[in-house]
Amino acid sequence: MTTTLSRLQSFRLFARKVAALALPYFQSEEKWKARALLAAIVALNLGAVYMLVLINDWNRVFYDALQNKDAAVFWRELGRFTYLAFGFIIIAVYRFYLTQLLELRWRAWMTGHYLDRWLAHKAFYHLELARFSKADGATPDNPDQRISEDVNQFTAYTVSLSMGLLNALVTLASFIGILWSLSGSFGFDFNGGHYVIPGFMVWMAVVYALAGSVITHFLGRPLIGLNFRQQRVEADFRHHMVRVREYSESIALDRGEPVERQQAGSRFSEVLANYLRLLKRQKTLTWFTVGYGQAAVVFPFIVAAPRFFSGAIQLGELMQISSAFGRVQDALSWFVDNYDSLAAWRATTDRLTSFEESFAQVQQTAAAAHAELRTAADGNTLQIDELQIRLPDGRPLLAASGLALRAGDHVLVRGPSGSGKSTLFRTLAGIWPWAQARLARPADFDERVMFLPQRPYFPNGALRDALAYPAPPTRYTDAQLQQALSEALLPQLADQLDRQDTWGQKLSGGEQQRLAIARVLLKRPRWLFLDEASSALDEDAERTLYPKLRALVAQENGALVSIAHRPTVAAFHEQQWRLEGDPALGRGLHVQPS
Repeated sequence: MTTTLSRLQSFRLFARKVAALALPYFQSEEKWKARALLAAIVALNLGAVYMLVLINDWNRVFYDALQNKDAAVFWRELGRFTYLAFGFIIIAVYRFYLTQLLELRWRAWMTGHYLDRWLAHKAFYHLELARFSKADGATPDNPDQRISEDVNQFTAYTVSLSMGLLNALVTLASFIGILWSLSGSFGFDFNGGHYVIPGFMVWMAVVYALAGSVITHFLGRPLIGLNFRQQRVEADFRHHMVRVREYSESIALDRGEPVERQQAGSRFSEVLANYLRLLKRQKTLTWFTVGYGQAAVVFPFIVAAPRFFSGAIQLGELMQISSAFGRVQDALSWFVDNYDSLAAWRATTDRLTSFEESFAQVQQTAAAAHAELRTAADGNTLQIDELQIRLPDGRPLLAASGLALRAGDHVLVRGPSGSGKSTLFRTLAGIWPWAQARLARPADFDERVMFLPQRPYFPNGALRDALAYPAPPTRYTDAQLQQALSEALLPQLADQLDRQDTWGQKLSGGEQQRLAIARVLLKRPRWLFLDEASSALDEDAERTLYPKLRALVAQENGALVSIAHRPTVAAFHEQQWRLEGDPALGRGLHVQPS
């Protein structure tokens, strides 16, 4: 009893998960198109079942004509079958087309929905932070797979399985009456009494399908977990190869090919091992389902044969009984025939549900972070009244209060590696979720600020796109783009604005940092934060470019803040923010003159 209740609760939970994932599309701005497509598919399924009922009746007349050697009825029924078959073909084609169209539109909407949520409010960044800060794997791996593959599988399985179930129910309702009227009664004597079972073939179909469903569930239940894990290990294997591509030069310089081959082989071994377990379980299930299906072909003939040989029914009725039994048995065996797909659907639904839950966790974490922002009175000062930054596990990292960054300031942030310098920049940029702050910022801070990381990002494509990112390149003239490249000591690229390439891999580390500085010179921010942004430059390039950045923020009436370990960078700053204190208790920021 406890097991039954547990399974019932599990089914209810799964149904709520499916509803939570499926209903938003049919309640969205595309709801009328979606509902119309769904209604058309339902109508076509009903039409297909009606055509099967007509064909079942045709079986009786046609085979009776064969038994009676009635040529006129034989040729007439052949002509009638032509019309029935043509009508069924039309229904089948448009049912397929509209079903695929619904899956396509539903997938497009869900993909757009998840892309919006993933890229909104820095969720993609927070998910990565949460993923690497939790060793228990509570956050989903590979969001790209969730959006690209799982959404596709969810929409395809949901449409095909739901329409298949509808078709099975309608088929059952349509043919069970036919089979009941054709099957007759079965009488037997037991313990001195005579008993009659009306509609004997119907009950035999129910018993046959029920037994098959129970055995199938017992044999196929492990497929749910195996399908879930297969998607994970496949994605991990692909992700590792993508990382090898991204870091190909570093791996080649370190001669790390044997290590990467071993790690790739290890991940692929997990793919093969899990797939082999999946294959063995599918083989066991296939042994039963194929045998179950083959037995169903002759089962109605065996049961109805005594009535046929006794002359109670003719060949036409026997064939009609066989056809009706097949339809009823197929409808009742929907669970058996679709168990593998149901297991994959369950695993896909669980993965998407965990993705949904991860968004809720990220939002909860972001809500816990508190930033009290106000506009600075003079419009030229970033005032840090109070700042508390923590690590994802809750440990204190950094604290500050009473600091001010004024227009004209050039500040160098100093401190040991891992002390929280980059995290300070992330907090000021508003992307670090484990922080509480009270800040007064200039009114144009969000629009006129730029943060340059040590390793900048450049989209693949034309050089002008990489230089103007994230703004559209049409915002700038070719002359402006070329001037920025020349000022950033990249004159050799000035005539390659339309060249397509993977710039994050094509350029050296120093060239990438110069291209990022060219982006700064092009966009002309007022507030500029550099996180080891010149670490890959030679000292001559650094001495040339830093004065240009100082001059730029001076012209824009702004300030420059740098993180750097190289001693030569200190010469370009008049003030230092130094991180000091006990790492276990959290460091503090202290202002010192350079």
